[in-house]
Parts: sequence; C-alpha cells; structure tokens
Amino acid sequence: MFTILKNVEVRRKILFTLFVVLVFRLLTHVPVPGVDATAIRNYVAGSTIFGFFDLFTGGGFQNFSIVTLALGPYINASIILQLLTLMIPSLEELSKEGQYGRDKIDQYTRWLTLPISILQAYGIYFLFQKQGLIQSLGVLDLSVLVFTLTAGVLFLVWLGDLVTEYGVGNGVSLLIFVGIISRLPASLLQAYIQRSTYDLPTILAFVLLSLLVIIGVVLVNEGTRNVALEYGRRGSKSQKVTNYLPIKINQAGVIPIIFAVSIVLIPSFLSSPLMSSGNDRLVSLGVFLFNNFTSTSFLYNALYFLLVVAFTFFYTFLQFNPEKVADDIKKRGGFIPGIRPGKSTKDHLTMIVVRLTLVGSVFLGLIAILPYLLQRLFGVSNLTIGGTGLLIVVSVILETVRQIDSMKATRSYEGYLR
Repeated sequence: MFTILKNVEVRRKILFTLFVVLVFRLLTHVPVPGVDATAIRNYVAGSTIFGFFDLFTGGGFQNFSIVTLALGPYINASIILQLLTLMIPSLEELSKEGQYGRDKIDQYTRWLTLPISILQAYGIYFLFQKQGLIQSLGVLDLSVLVFTLTAGVLFLVWLGDLVTEYGVGNGVSLLIFVGIISRLPASLLQAYIQRSTYDLPTILAFVLLSLLVIIGVVLVNEGTRNVALEYGRRGSKSQKVTNYLPIKINQAGVIPIIFAVSIVLIPSFLSSPLMSSGNDRLVSLGVFLFNNFTSTSFLYNALYFLLVVAFTFFYTFLQFNPEKVADDIKKRGGFIPGIRPGKSTKDHLTMIVVRLTLVGSVFLGLIAILPYLLQRLFGVSNLTIGGTGLLIVVSVILETVRQIDSMKATRSYEGYLR
C-alpha cells in the first residue's frame, strides 16, 4: 500500500478524492436560507422515513442544506434507466454498444435526474410546509428553493464524475459511502459515553456478531457459481474449449432493499393523515398503522423481509434471463457438460439461479432487518450503519480496493517494461 503511494499520479488521485470529500462535507452544513433548520432537525430525528433518507446525505437532509436531496434523484434515475433498459429493446441494444452505449445511457440518466430533482424538491417543501416547518412561500421564493436543491443534486453528480475521472473509485458511490460513514465518529463517542449500560459479554458478543456480518456481506457480495461451458472447435484436430459462466449469489445488489423500503414506509407515512381525518374508521386504521408499522415492530420487519426476498427474485430474473442465456450459448455452439442444449439448459440455469437467489435474498432480508434483530438480541438501537448502509459501505470499499490493486498492477507492469 505504501509502495503505491510513492507514485506521483496515485498520490494526486487520492488527494483529489479527499479534496472532493471535504467539499461534500462542507456543503452538508450550508443551510438553505430562510428555513428553521433546528425545527427540521428535530422533526427528521423523530421520523423513520426521513431518518432513512438522512442516512445517505451524511446529515445534509437533517440540516436542510443545499445538498438536502444528495444523490437520491440520480439513484432513482439510474434504477429507472436500468429497468427501462431491460424492458425497451432499443435501450437494451444501446447498452450492448460498448463505451458509446454506456455513455449514452449515462447521459439519459442525467437528463432524467433533473425533473426527478425538481419533483422531489417540491415534494420536500410541500411536506414540510404542511407540518408547519416551512412557511408558505410565493412563486419566486419557492422557485429559488426548488432550484437551489436541484442545483445541489446536479453539483454532487458533477463532483462524482470528477472523482471517477480524476480520483479513486466510483465517484457517486464514494460520496454515498462518505455520507453513510460520516456519523460513525459521533456514534462511537456516544457509545463510549454510554458504555456503562452494557456488560462486557454483551459488548463482546455484539462485536463478534458485527464482524461475522461484515464477513458474510463480503462473501455473499463476491460469491459466484461458475457454470462450466464447453465449445467445440472445428479444425484438423477436434478440440474442446472450456469456459465458465459466472452467476453471482447476489446479482441484484442493494436495489431490492431500496424498492422494499420505499413500499414498507408507505403505511407509516399514511398514518398521520388518517389519524387527522374526521372519520372514525380512518382514524382507527391510522392508529393501527402507526402502532404496527414502526421500525421496531414485528409486522413492519416481517413485511420488510418478505418484500426484500420478493424484489430480489424479481430484479435478478430481470437481469438474468435463463432462456435468453441458454439460447446465446446454443447459438455459439456451446453446451453445459451433461446437459442438452435448449430447454434442458434453460431449466438447469433456472434451477441454479433460483437456488443462489434464495440464499442471496434471505441474506439480504436478514441484513435489511439487522437493526431490529440487534435490538431484540442485545438491546442495541439507533445503529449508525444499518443493513442497507453496510451493504453499500462494503461494496464501495471492495470496488475501491480493486481499483487501487489494478493501479498497482499497471504500475508494476510499466516498471517491468522499462
């Protein structure tokens, strides 16, 4: 590690990345003018929905800063484009056109980020205004507020692109990573202050379980099943070329959790308007939703777990179509040893994907409800990094380490050529 730091170019990349991270952290503390940041901070601290959003902004949402929306609209646009790519043939063909196709899809993602940012900025204003946290604004002041928040999103996307091009790692993922771990120092300090409330065996068990969870996330994130493929080669001598089709345990990544949490938070979001209505039945329904769909309730976490499992299967089979893969293998003259080409290959791949996805989806579900499980087992609440954050943190670290290793290998290779 220290050897690679001797390279001037690598040092420049790392320093540039650190500079962008510093700029991002400074922006999270620049509040939008004319807003009572203290009232919003207290409201966000007591809200499950906005607390989840604030996790990815590193406190920018809680401070109602100019980067309140962080990279949320860009993530939403990326997910929408991924789904459209799987469903629209022209976009699917474009995604297969190498770097040109990827650049075009990235461009469409940025275009889509703009209207999503405007809608979300207005949505945040509407919700906070209804809660009495923001006074009603005129057209001009509202336009300034919406475009300020939108500009914050676009500026962060630009910073992420700069890191990707001139720094280390994927810029957008790195900024999300920084936002998640930014609370860690304060949380550790608070845990140290409250250390007398936990006995030593509980602390050791919690630390051991945390290490096992991190190891499990790494193994599932990196784990693949290599399906052997053989291709016949025509010539003077018949030869067999053996290749492998890698199938990941977790092909969907963190997207199923994002989908699931968007749905499981709806009952909690609807509870307040229902309880405020004058209809007795609606009030009773609102009370039921409020009492049973909190992050500490069994019903909430059971539904959360089932949604994660369901969305994992859904998104995996959107990305990996066994019938199409089997057809591609057949067209290229390949086959799986012991399996007939065509339908038998498709059924075999489907069985493999279902088994792997079952393991990956259950693991993702357990990671998603990790805060609830830790609270039940050890009485630990208000985790700084929950299941979703942990998956993102581990993925970004692994990706960054791989890029640094690649830079190290490239430098060694160039040195060898000299």
